[in-house]
Amino acid sequence: MTRAHWIIACVLTVLTIGLTAAVYPSLPEKIPIHWNAQGEINGWGSKPWAFLSPAIMVFMLGLLRVIPWLSPKHFEVDTFRSTYAFIVMLVMALFAFIHLLTLLPPLGYQIRTEKTLLAGMMLFFMLLGNVLGKVQRNFFVGVRTPWTLASERVWTETHRLAARVFVGTGALGFVSVLLGSSIFVPLALIVVAGLAIIVFSLVRYKQLERRGQL
Repeated sequence: MTRAHWIIACVLTVLTIGLTAAVYPSLPEKIPIHWNAQGEINGWGSKPWAFLSPAIMVFMLGLLRVIPWLSPKHFEVDTFRSTYAFIVMLVMALFAFIHLLTLLPPLGYQIRTEKTLLAGMMLFFMLLGNVLGKVQRNFFVGVRTPWTLASERVWTETHRLAARVFVGTGALGFVSVLLGSSIFVPLALIVVAGLAIIVFSLVRYKQLERRGQL
């Protein structure tokens, strides 16, 4: 599936560029580029800004492609090649989704951009959590704290926990968006989940250190 994931990531990038080029003549001279917590537009950019996200996607795809080559010995991304390719696909899908949301309002489609974006992000966390436990120790992907990088055992245990936390956080956040709660609810869930995972890696490392098991 590694090749298929990369192909899908490339296709998403090409489709995003193609869609942007197709609708570009229909875009107004000023397009919204930022929304506040209430979903109100509070930032505008000139029409060429429409190509910023596709340009970022091309850059990101290129960067993600060379990361396996950049990985140092004993921290190779190639040890989880298929999982890495799946994560690349997820990241590109998220970028494409976000860009689509920015194009719809200037084209006359009325949507709750901030809530739709958060729903998509929660789904992203759920899908990411499903494969996070397969990520091996490296410098580019996963929960990279000083303690996970220093100990393979702490890395493994932290990512097993993070996988469950990401799925749970994503599910709770997605449901909260569907129920119409404040956008700060899923955002708070993300912050709490992130802090909990980081603290776990520190506490677990210190436990093993005291026991002389590192």
